[in-house]
Amino acid sequence: MADGAVDLLKDARAKAYSMPLEEMDVSRPELFKTNTMWPYFERLRKEAPVHYCRESENGPYWSVTRYQDIMAVDTNHGVFSSEGGITIADQDEDFQLPMFIAMDPPKHDAQRKVVSPIVSPQNLANMEDLIRSRICQIFDALPVGETFDWVDRVSIELTTQMLATLFDFPFEERRKLTRWSDVATASPESGIIESEEQRRAELFECADYFMRLWNERVNSEPGNDLISMLAHGEATRNMDRMEYLGNLILLIVGGNDTTRNSITGGVLALNENPDQYAKLRANHDLVTSMVPEIIRWQTPLAHMRRTALQDVELGGQSIKKGDKVLMWYVSGNRDEEAIENPNAFIIDRERPRQHLSFGFGIHRCVGNRLAEMQLRIVWEEILRRWSFIEVMEEPRRVLSSFVKGYEYMPVRIHV
Repeated sequence: MADGAVDLLKDARAKAYSMPLEEMDVSRPELFKTNTMWPYFERLRKEAPVHYCRESENGPYWSVTRYQDIMAVDTNHGVFSSEGGITIADQDEDFQLPMFIAMDPPKHDAQRKVVSPIVSPQNLANMEDLIRSRICQIFDALPVGETFDWVDRVSIELTTQMLATLFDFPFEERRKLTRWSDVATASPESGIIESEEQRRAELFECADYFMRLWNERVNSEPGNDLISMLAHGEATRNMDRMEYLGNLILLIVGGNDTTRNSITGGVLALNENPDQYAKLRANHDLVTSMVPEIIRWQTPLAHMRRTALQDVELGGQSIKKGDKVLMWYVSGNRDEEAIENPNAFIIDRERPRQHLSFGFGIHRCVGNRLAEMQLRIVWEEILRRWSFIEVMEEPRRVLSSFVKGYEYMPVRIHV
């Protein structure tokens, strides 16, 4: 970690422990942009694990910061509903995007079932050779010994190619998927979009493009791609345009942001922990346990939101019907009571899959095994080729308390 980053974290710790608890708002995107949210969550876990924030730019909300409490919320959809949105930000009344992750049973279950065959064990086995060949092509084109942006050249390129395959999307236009993923989760302050009007306009372009693909697929025999599955699926074939767009955004962001940021986060984690990098170089078999450890350490989606359907007590606090409840996966994955030495990056943990990054219960990430497979192959191919990927400076992070990710990370490859 660079000296500047260390100083920022030191200042954040002083602020986090000196401010009154009732004034703490861990949803501020700049905390994630500067990677200084850690001491705030540390204090909440110790002193107020179920914490009420009265004022934020998205209104009042509850923070749930400990592992066990997060699991209790995530697995109780009868009390904590996904209807109304999965992020702290409310959807605009006149721009509602229904999607199955923001639905409760039975509709959620029926729609999820339509797309889940894309990541069946058999389908994943069939895709492995294709993913490896794509990764090899990307790696073969990288400039060894020169500084380049790992985020753009590797993380984005690989996940966008994978998305194009899953959708059977025109391959030469695949970067449209990257753009729509970024626009879907960006705020006007992020530099990605300038206004909500621009976001809507670009997402409507996404809808129009995918409507053309839908019309082609619905008039053809059912195929093994996500659009065909949605067009022919009993629970999805009668979706209106906004629900179709909502589910597309879910699948694009879910398939893009999470894997993309873990591919970058893994390189960063190994640079910050050179003893682990040495351990990996000495034993390539550790890739298997390192992959879930990367996903825990990175936590690509910092939170998921639920809405209380009734008055309920959690962690000694009285949550009222209608209250927003944020499960901070990023905090639960660093909970000292649930995970041994959670702030350390340890590639040979005994239970590496003990993490919250994929969620729990009915909304557990449908593509979790695909994400793990991509990361595994990435690291198998890195270790086969090169001795070291050096991070040249502190990465530039995304301005978001939802997507915990990277915009830019310059690296240099050493053979």
